Amino acid sequence: MSFYDRMQELYGLPAFTFPAQETPTPLPEPDTVAWLITGQPDAVVWRSTVGEPLAEEEGWEEVFERFCAEVDTTRVRALIVGCWNDPLDMDPSEAMEALLAARDRLPALRSLFLGDIVAEECEISMISQTDVTPLLTGFPALEDFGVRAGESTSMGDVQRLEFPALRHDALRRLTVQSGGLPADVVRGVGASELPALEHLDLWLGVSEYGGDCTVEDLEPILYGDRLPRLRHLALRNSEIQDEIAAAIASAPVTARLEVLDLSMGTLSDDGAAALLGGQPLTHLKKLDLHHNFLSEPLRQRIRDTLEPAGVEVDLDRGDAKPDGDGGTVERYVSVAE
Repeated sequence: MSFYDRMQELYGLPAFTFPAQETPTPLPEPDTVAWLITGQPDAVVWRSTVGEPLAEEEGWEEVFERFCAEVDTTRVRALIVGCWNDPLDMDPSEAMEALLAARDRLPALRSLFLGDIVAEECEISMISQTDVTPLLTGFPALEDFGVRAGESTSMGDVQRLEFPALRHDALRRLTVQSGGLPADVVRGVGASELPALEHLDLWLGVSEYGGDCTVEDLEPILYGDRLPRLRHLALRNSEIQDEIAAAIASAPVTARLEVLDLSMGTLSDDGAAALLGGQPLTHLKKLDLHHNFLSEPLRQRIRDTLEPAGVEVDLDRGDAKPDGDGGTVERYVSVAE
């Protein structure tokens, strides 16, 4: 899986790209869309005929400055940060500083996604990131925060996602998309006080791209003491999906979930059998296991156990293939590079 298309919606609002300077596009009402602010992955466009610089493109900060001048930002509810100037070699610190400097002009902002960057701009594994928690601290009324992250090395410095523990009283939804999520980020999320959080979605990824999380790192989340309102838990896109499934089977948080998502990873019969052998899952509204490596007998066992209780089950394999005839297949996650 790669990111070839931009986000279509955020916070229940359709995404709308704030237009380039030369594009005379009528603007929607400020509170009816999620505004995508995106710059250029390259600072200069080259004249194709003679190979000379044509013009310097607007960077992210310049586009955002124009956005603030042309839109009534006091009514903006959702913002999507697209490509900053060079996500391969630069983290989004300057874009974050611009957002924080404008915080008083964004009193209605409730949703923010950092890094809607498609594959032609930068692969997810190479998106430079930084400590993103200043955005949460700076916008205490945010209800929905998401980030797409990889890891990059520039001038000898590793630029990767950081998420030190914090308290945020309004946040209801937290999403971290990665092909390799560092364990210290998982530990930071688990140590955070998020009393309003209802929806947590972590893409854990693989060790090849920095995903060094273990089940032990997930324990604070699985206990759920700091997440009293959590109802939707997604621990997915992981190469340790079997171990996570086994831990979920006895985790205290499981009994109060409505949606459990263990999709996009390397789930096999071993993990699914451990999940079914633990505490009952018939209270769930949905169990999402799409992209799995399950045999047909195990898939049918899941259906027979949960569907009569009214649980919606997603067992779509996608392009994942199960083990067959006692042999083995190479298991892989949906999103890595």
